[in-house]
Amino acid sequence: MKSANVIQIGDRNLGVEEPIFIVAEIGINHNGDMTLAKEQIAAAAEAGADSVKFQNYHVNDFVRDPSLMFTYKSQGKEVTESQFDMFTRYQIGLDEMFVLKEYCDKCGIIFHSTPTSFAGIDDLIKVGAGMLKNGSDFLSHIELVEAMAKTGLPTVLSTGMANREDIEESVRYFRDAGNNDLIVLQCTSNYPTAPKDVHLLKMLEIAKEFDCLTGLSDHSQGSLAAVGAAMLGGVLIENHFTSDHNLPGPDHWFSSDPDEFAALVKDVRAAEKSGGGLKAFSEISQEARDMLGHGSLELDMAEEESRKEYRLSCVAKYSLPKGHIIKKSDIDFQRPGYGFRPSYANHLVGRVLNKDIKLHHILQNEDFL
Repeated sequence: MKSANVIQIGDRNLGVEEPIFIVAEIGINHNGDMTLAKEQIAAAAEAGADSVKFQNYHVNDFVRDPSLMFTYKSQGKEVTESQFDMFTRYQIGLDEMFVLKEYCDKCGIIFHSTPTSFAGIDDLIKVGAGMLKNGSDFLSHIELVEAMAKTGLPTVLSTGMANREDIEESVRYFRDAGNNDLIVLQCTSNYPTAPKDVHLLKMLEIAKEFDCLTGLSDHSQGSLAAVGAAMLGGVLIENHFTSDHNLPGPDHWFSSDPDEFAALVKDVRAAEKSGGGLKAFSEISQEARDMLGHGSLELDMAEEESRKEYRLSCVAKYSLPKGHIIKKSDIDFQRPGYGFRPSYANHLVGRVLNKDIKLHHILQNEDFL
């Protein structure tokens, strides 16, 4: 795999000749409880993670419609609730991030997070985060990607639900902003991800196509996909982490608990010591061969529904009358994702509405003259 560069994060170097950087994604598994978050940070450090990742979103950055529902598995039951209510419950603010960053420092583990706004990026700068992560759902929010680049911080882009055009566009905007400290992760936004949908070969194509460091945002269960990412030259592996599968919430049941994460770290460290490569990984088992998948950077059918539900669309920021000429300030970005992607917003400016539209209406071609 081609090495674009070596990236420094804290006291660590990331590169194809460096130890693999392993991230425990706590995400929203803290359940809004800072005591639980601290317990998870300590457990992740003990399990061998190099970093823990949180999400410092504000729910209004991506969902405002209380009628948008989400069905998930929690404590052995199927739960359906409003996305707005669920994500509001798990929000963390600036004061809480200072607490988490300080505790990470105490535990000797790197803190980072996924922001969903310019204010969220600013908050991470204030806290002293050493790296940034852009989530798959925000990959086409090119203004946010550009703002991340302008911080000068190393940034991870996740490519779930993306096609080649999405990835190329985001990488281009990041680099045009003057930053080349970029890691682009193969990701499949299915939770959990079946072995046949992991597509580790996409890592090789990403590295070749975009001359960048790469790795895996892993939503599969067990350590085999992470081992494959290590053997194929990935520099960063991210895996969801919880302290207890039986906690309430959407992600706990498929996340790795401390014992499972420690086993994953052990297996990855063994894989990077042994070398290996594509042929060696393919010989491990049929499941390993299934995980290789294909290298095409086009959207997989397995992610079509996720793309519609979780990506962002251009929506009306206000109720607007027929005949209104669209301005950039009229456009907001919200779920679901079956409208124009955020990077298309500039193409809507100057177009004339052919009917009245309501607040948060997902803009479509048929809305314009």
